[in-house]
Amino acid sequence: MTGAKVPQFLSYAAAIGRLSWRDAVEALRQGHALPPAEIRDVFLGPPTGTMMSRSALIEGLGYGAKTFTVCDGNAAKGLPTVQGAMLVFDKDTGALQAIVDSPLVTEIKTAADSVLGASLLARPDSRHLLVVGAGTVAASLVRAYTAVLPGIERVSVWSRRPEQAQALVAGLGGVAADLQPAPDLRAAVGQADIVSAATMARQPVILGDWVRPGTHVDLIGAFKADMREADDALMARAALFVDSRATTLGHIGELTMPIASGAITAESVLGDFYDLLRPGARRRRSDDEITVFKNGGGAHLDLMIASWIARVMAA
Repeated sequence: MTGAKVPQFLSYAAAIGRLSWRDAVEALRQGHALPPAEIRDVFLGPPTGTMMSRSALIEGLGYGAKTFTVCDGNAAKGLPTVQGAMLVFDKDTGALQAIVDSPLVTEIKTAADSVLGASLLARPDSRHLLVVGAGTVAASLVRAYTAVLPGIERVSVWSRRPEQAQALVAGLGGVAADLQPAPDLRAAVGQADIVSAATMARQPVILGDWVRPGTHVDLIGAFKADMREADDALMARAALFVDSRATTLGHIGELTMPIASGAITAESVLGDFYDLLRPGARRRRSDDEITVFKNGGGAHLDLMIASWIARVMAA
């Protein structure tokens, strides 16, 4: 077609070295200053092999659609658990601008999402981060948290398989914090200022009785109705926040299960990013308050990050 611009394909390998965690968090902040997104999600397939298609429109930013598969058994085969691509379309003409490797968008978006939540809700004097899980997401969490929250001096990593936590710690270079594997999860949770969980758990791995006052708990792993990482006691005890009401309430087991049991209600969720980033928003109210942030993701967050990646790579 005459005059048509060929969309750029942005692979993980080509882009990852040019991206800043601080700038990624800022892209999410700026994206939430725009009008609220219109989003739609489609989930297909069994729990162990799901295809998700997530689409968004943000006035002033553009259109985006991410389609990807999540296959639990792929790691044992030496294959990526998540595979797919993100399409970014121009806000005015609807022209396809970029095709972005889905794992790139997901990795940057997921960690930046959690770090933005912690920057708004965790105690400013937080020094000790515990990462629960030792996969790809865990590695990006360590790098993102320590890059954006300079007060983090100590990072502990726990995994069901201790050798995975040891390997993750050994493989993380250039991190400005003391890195150590955590042998006991309960003890590590009780010592941490921030607990960030990125597991594939379908039963709670973090219990409310373990969490000390003032802790910020960042829940990432659960993305389907049969998944959760925190028990009812923690959800009932904490001040609850989410990245997006539209993609968490009614969709993710982390919230639907405690709502079904009566431990919390939908009204227990005090705000999402559109609320948290407004002047005078309800955030942490005291140094003793426990805050829980559910990172549920969403196509609008993918679009904010993918558009930013496309701009960085085009510069």
